[in-house]
Amino acid sequence: MAKYAGVIVDISLEKLDRVFDYRIPAHLEERIHPGAQAWIPFGMGNRRMKGFVVNISDTCTYEESRVKELLGVCEGAVPVEGQLIELASWMREKYGCTMNQAMKTVLPVKNKVKEQVKILVSLNADEQMVAAYIAANKRCKARIRVLQALMENGTLQKEVLLQEAATTAGTLKELQEEGMIFFQSETVYRLPKISKEEKKRITLNEEQKNVLKVFRTDYEEEKREHYLLHGVTGSGKTEVYMEMLTTVLKEGKQAIVLIPEIALTFQTVMRFYTRFGEQVSVIHSKLSAGERYDQMERAKKGEISVMIGPRSAIFTPFSNLGIIIIDEEHEGSYKSEITPKYHAREVAKKRCEVSGAVLVLGSATPSIESYFKASCGEYKLLKLSKRINDLKLADVQVVDLRTELKEGNRSVISRALRAQMQDALENKQQIMLFLNRRGHTGFISCRSCGHVLKCPHCDVSLTLHKDGRMRCHYCGYEQLQAKQCPECASPYIGGFRAGTQQIEEVVKREFPQARILRMDLDTTRKKGSYEEILNRFSKGEADILIGTQMIVKGHDFPAVTLVGVLLADLSLHGSDYMAAERTFQLLTQAVGRAGRGDQPGNAVIQTYQPEHYAVREAASQNYEAFYDLEIAYRDLMSYPPMSGMLAMLLQSEDETLLENDAEKIKTSILELEIPLLRVTGPTPAVVSKLNDVYRKVIYLKHEDTKMLYRVRDFIDEEVKNEKINKQIRVEFDENPLYAY
Repeated sequence: MAKYAGVIVDISLEKLDRVFDYRIPAHLEERIHPGAQAWIPFGMGNRRMKGFVVNISDTCTYEESRVKELLGVCEGAVPVEGQLIELASWMREKYGCTMNQAMKTVLPVKNKVKEQVKILVSLNADEQMVAAYIAANKRCKARIRVLQALMENGTLQKEVLLQEAATTAGTLKELQEEGMIFFQSETVYRLPKISKEEKKRITLNEEQKNVLKVFRTDYEEEKREHYLLHGVTGSGKTEVYMEMLTTVLKEGKQAIVLIPEIALTFQTVMRFYTRFGEQVSVIHSKLSAGERYDQMERAKKGEISVMIGPRSAIFTPFSNLGIIIIDEEHEGSYKSEITPKYHAREVAKKRCEVSGAVLVLGSATPSIESYFKASCGEYKLLKLSKRINDLKLADVQVVDLRTELKEGNRSVISRALRAQMQDALENKQQIMLFLNRRGHTGFISCRSCGHVLKCPHCDVSLTLHKDGRMRCHYCGYEQLQAKQCPECASPYIGGFRAGTQQIEEVVKREFPQARILRMDLDTTRKKGSYEEILNRFSKGEADILIGTQMIVKGHDFPAVTLVGVLLADLSLHGSDYMAAERTFQLLTQAVGRAGRGDQPGNAVIQTYQPEHYAVREAASQNYEAFYDLEIAYRDLMSYPPMSGMLAMLLQSEDETLLENDAEKIKTSILELEIPLLRVTGPTPAVVSKLNDVYRKVIYLKHEDTKMLYRVRDFIDEEVKNEKINKQIRVEFDENPLYAY
């Protein structure tokens, strides 16, 4: 049976709109695979061109008689381009996007390269004197000024010469045409600013040495494993990463280090840059498009060996990739929110398989999915159970806000936290106050007893909507907003309202002598504002740093002895199944900021539910105990990783059409009669109307993810064949991190 290759003729983004089918001749079948570069006959004249194979199929989309044959395989093709094309092909299948969408994600967007033009003289000294004399006789003053400037300096940048000689580009063009001067262009990369810190000699402890011994032994034996490095906060994971990089870079390999966006760039990049110097580059969202493109070009040309950045850095075009490290691998920012809705962790795993590289995932609070894979042997587990220099973990006090309320304290700062803040300020120590706003979607809870209203079917918090009804965003269950607590009949029931500005005002009133910095979206809009705030706090220019989750991850401030977690419940009762996991991670990371220097650390967690296992185990910083309880809950409710989950987002400007067709789509899925497939919804999305577009969600669960792909592909075909109304837009998201 004949086989066919889907080929993209040109990988420049302007020509990615079409995949062409070519017949694979029998003698090439073993050499053609997704990512391979092949010679093809193209167009009416069968012009010989290069193309990239993106898929292999037993069928073609054209009439058989019109299909041409591949001419051959390109020898000496750039391997990284083939790897990235293969990665894009895999992403198309994995995430249900188009090849065009996958390619635009994987390949850097083309950008004009910034060039610097230098002007040099073509004449020797005597010829310059003659030319200047002739120019003087002809009263060509502009020519004289140009030649004199070049005689004095030898060579000048075009802009500088135009300014010094007070002339125009026309004068330079005339001199060029007469052969007196010539232009020389060179690429000038727009480099992001990276600060260096003073090199510190660090002695590895026994645990770090043991972890590295396992890694190096595997690497020397050419075992390309996937590792999960689970190290408590302050255990020296970054130093282990750098030692791993040293091992790999010595072999002439290259490395990608992923960090969760720019909030961690400040200190992490400084440490890597101090260690590896000009080999390191960085990309992040605050860079211009030109700066990002330039760094990708430098990587492609082999001018750098280490790229550090957020999830998009996973597509750095290194041709000799040896290792990918994902720090804080549990972070939600590694999941893309736009199509293709890829997770950097999954893409990294695939890229390592394609390029023969090592994958290292690191966290003090690993994602439940990663730890589950480690427990099943898919990842090799490496542990760091102690802080470096035998520093103690912070002492944590949990404050019950219900008791505070009963005893007359209505302030956002508990009495225990206020007392410890006063002590820290008197002792010239620094404080971090963390407002836990993540996951805040309008849940309703009782201030008196802490009861939270939940869906009876899905065990997630109900979300309050503007119409006064509380809804579950998995199954659609709803009820009217409660006016009193169903558990204790207290009238003190409602949603949380708090912001960093309000917290700052309270702290200023209570501690007028304190120097305060605030770090949130409002104070970090300008380029470089993250670094400026963190740098000021690091230098001791402030006593208290107030912020959201961006302040509690990865930062190392030795003078911080106290961390206060305000309103831990804001993430504890998000309207999705991962709320407890996120809360445990945030609280553990937050309390881990305290006591990283010579002074012991303390932390205060304020909550309405001190008995909840996420709060309790975060206070004791016991990940394994939390994992055992959480994985049992996931198993009971068939949530990932114990079962695959697929969210289907349906959108339309016609509310009635969406209402009717969403039910029809659900019926058509049920008619597939897939055993053990669980379908819930359609239910209104968390934001049920956005920019005049109505939104509904259908959730699918199955232990075998292939069954979910089968449903996705079926719906895709229904869309292509117009069996689903064109006015309905359909998007898919595998294992969504948040409820839609």
